[in-house]
Amino acid sequence: MTRKRLLQLDAAEQKSALRRLYADNLSRLDIAIDYCHAHGIRLYRLTSALFPFADDPLGEDVLEEFAEGVAATGQRALDLGIRLVLHPDQFVVLNSESPQVVENSIKILQTHARVMDMLTQPRSCWALIEIHGGKSGRGQQLARVIRQLPKAIRSRLALENDEYSYSASEILEVCRAARVPMVFDAHHHVVHEKLESYEDASIAEILRAARETWPVPEWQLVHISNGRESFNDRRHSDLISAMPSAYRNAPWIEVEAKHKELAIEKLKDESLSNTAGRS
Repeated sequence: MTRKRLLQLDAAEQKSALRRLYADNLSRLDIAIDYCHAHGIRLYRLTSALFPFADDPLGEDVLEEFAEGVAATGQRALDLGIRLVLHPDQFVVLNSESPQVVENSIKILQTHARVMDMLTQPRSCWALIEIHGGKSGRGQQLARVIRQLPKAIRSRLALENDEYSYSASEILEVCRAARVPMVFDAHHHVVHEKLESYEDASIAEILRAARETWPVPEWQLVHISNGRESFNDRRHSDLISAMPSAYRNAPWIEVEAKHKELAIEKLKDESLSNTAGRS
């Protein structure tokens, strides 16, 4: 459902279309939570398109109709110990040179924070809303904007290093200045620094430094992905074949692989196999 297609409908049809879409997406989230619980997966990344157009007055009204169901789904995730996190799309650039882009970015984050509130998720970095650094060379501006964000956003916000704009060490400094956690992505780091191995000493060093930015160190979250065609290929592979040994000390690892749950199943099987081999 695109915005153009939605606006081609009359007002009543728009609401009906959104009701069907929201009901279906909420049902799918329930199914995903069931799957995670059944397979021992304790973290699930919500799609940023869970409730499309919820930043529009029409979508806001329709979403409110689902308040009870959304709360029940979010509470069930909490009760089952499944951590819900969110990674908004690339349009969120809090340090853009354009005031309009910054304003729109904050609006997007406010909508995501509202959804997290409706899902009864805590206003803490347990229910993470994570973004990249955005415009390069504007770390001070990014930290300043973050410090001024509403609590519903700021209390959940974290920053991640990337391949181009902000290295791991650069985003670490922004996180310290903004007083938000850092999500360390080892693959982005090796691509940015042109490293040859996940065993480079800098990975363990940054992992330790990033943990200090988390108000609850046991909630530290990291990302893992592998290059699709080569080690330094920025594109994500289908499965995970290489993991930094330093990640043994990472409390929460989010797998970014094209085959998603199949990649997780492969890692679990390999872990069980290695454990059996050692015993």
